[in-house]
Amino acid sequence: MPRGARRRQLLQAALEVFAEQGYHAAAMDEIADRAGVSKPVLYQHFPGKLELYLALLDTSCDTIIDSSRRALASTEDNKERVAATMSAFYDYVAAAEGAFRLVFESDLTNEPAVRERVDRVTRECAALTAEVIREDTGLPDEPAHLLAVSLVGMAQVSARYWLAQGSKLSRDDAVALVSGLAWRGIRGYPRNDEH
Repeated sequence: MPRGARRRQLLQAALEVFAEQGYHAAAMDEIADRAGVSKPVLYQHFPGKLELYLALLDTSCDTIIDSSRRALASTEDNKERVAATMSAFYDYVAAAEGAFRLVFESDLTNEPAVRERVDRVTRECAALTAEVIREDTGLPDEPAHLLAVSLVGMAQVSARYWLAQGSKLSRDDAVALVSGLAWRGIRGYPRNDEH
């Protein structure tokens, strides 16, 4: 199997094991078994469990950041932008593979390399959102950034809560509800062209 394809196979197996068991309970033996390879093959690609976890975490973080970037760029209508961005977070946490658990519910956040990656999601998603808020409202950097962090936090926490509670609300209904709340707040900061 080509190296890139083997790496993807190993990352998928690791995702399944880490999402099911968490970092501490996951074993390299089980990851190798799940991937259908020997442990030496796994160690050829990843020197240890932490390096495997960090590679997987990088991929997972990139996924939600890229989804947020696409959502923000998908329209010039800010009400639709809010809904698209909320939807990106709900899609991410509802995805069957459970990658969100690595980012938002890691049992290894005391490890500096993990903490940095987890914080990167909030930092980069907020930076993308703050840029839109700044451009549209003319607010200075600090207030625009605080609003952006608040919106990102609302998306992350509400999506995780919705999933964890096994809510009877459909994903679409939950997104509409939280987007409506976020929009009612952020629309109080009108676009420059509406002044």
